[in-house]
Amino acid sequence: MPQPKYITDIRKIAALPESERERLKAITEKFVFRVNDYYLSLIDWDDPNDPIRKLVIPNEGELQEYGRWDASDEETNYVVPGCQHKYATTALLIVSEVCGSYCRYCFRKRLFRNDVKEAMADVTPGIEYIAKHPEINNVLLTGGDSLILATAKLRSIISRLREIEHVQIIRLGSKIPVFNPMRIYEDRELLAMLREYSSAEKRIYVMAHINHPREITPQARKAFQALHDAGVIVVNQTPVLKGINDDPDVLAELLDRLSWAGVTPYYFFINRPVAGNSDFVLPLEQVYRIVEQAKARTSGLGKRVRLSMSHTSGKIEILAIENGKAYLKYHQSRENRYGQFMVLDCPDGAAWFDDLPGSEQYWSKPSKKLQASGHGVTN
Repeated sequence: MPQPKYITDIRKIAALPESERERLKAITEKFVFRVNDYYLSLIDWDDPNDPIRKLVIPNEGELQEYGRWDASDEETNYVVPGCQHKYATTALLIVSEVCGSYCRYCFRKRLFRNDVKEAMADVTPGIEYIAKHPEINNVLLTGGDSLILATAKLRSIISRLREIEHVQIIRLGSKIPVFNPMRIYEDRELLAMLREYSSAEKRIYVMAHINHPREITPQARKAFQALHDAGVIVVNQTPVLKGINDDPDVLAELLDRLSWAGVTPYYFFINRPVAGNSDFVLPLEQVYRIVEQAKARTSGLGKRVRLSMSHTSGKIEILAIENGKAYLKYHQSRENRYGQFMVLDCPDGAAWFDDLPGSEQYWSKPSKKLQASGHGVTN
């Protein structure tokens, strides 16, 4: 199958009525629009509420006043330009401000504005920082989408990381396995590079972003298999999104189809309160109920998934929400509160950790690690 054609002008989406194309054009002038003809073919254009459509076609709610550009304060995690170090053993390299797809719910929507520059063409400062910090044993290449990079560029980054003895795991954050799976299984050089650098002792992981079971097509399964054959481990993470996958049957089917394809269900996330994302937000209690009902419909393999919030202070696992109380635990922690158990009131409509009365006692807002110098986030 040939590589899909990318479309960046919404006025060229013939399946949309002309009046809608013109109305949505204003949104694409604020937030970049990018999709391809393969992914568009998954949309049922006769259904205005089609979940695949909602994932990539702009919505007018993106212009509403809501949230912050950087809801998890990632700007405070930068240690050198292009490199974040929030948790002791993990570093992030922001290697791309371009995505295979521009998902409308993206928590890094700020990257798709012209006034933001976080990814660095030269990742040398980040790699040098990682080399000097032996506590870092895994590195995530993210952005944007790491697999949108040319294979030669990826090889350059990964080969340099593999020269650092203490880096055991390299992770590639990407939606490409379901958005443009042909990019994976048709690129022999990419697969050869992954096979070379993913060994029995030092694995490469692809952190896939699969939001709905309909994204798992025969082409996607072929991409998963190509990655598996190259020695790569594939796991999945998705937020629970209003109007897209906020249905126990849909999430249960996603968990099943991931497990059947050998893709580990890793995280269900609470959607972050990011500017422009109000249409996708659900109350915490509702998300918890949906996830538990979905898990009841799947096997133990599907039940491995964790429901978490990626908060400024860390990854907070939602253990239960019962009788107006939220039972939480720090799964990752900026302030070394690993395993900290919390019981907080959970008012109706609470959609984020900060909405829970008393949550402020468990964390303090961090200061910037990298001062404004033309790098980091522009708010």
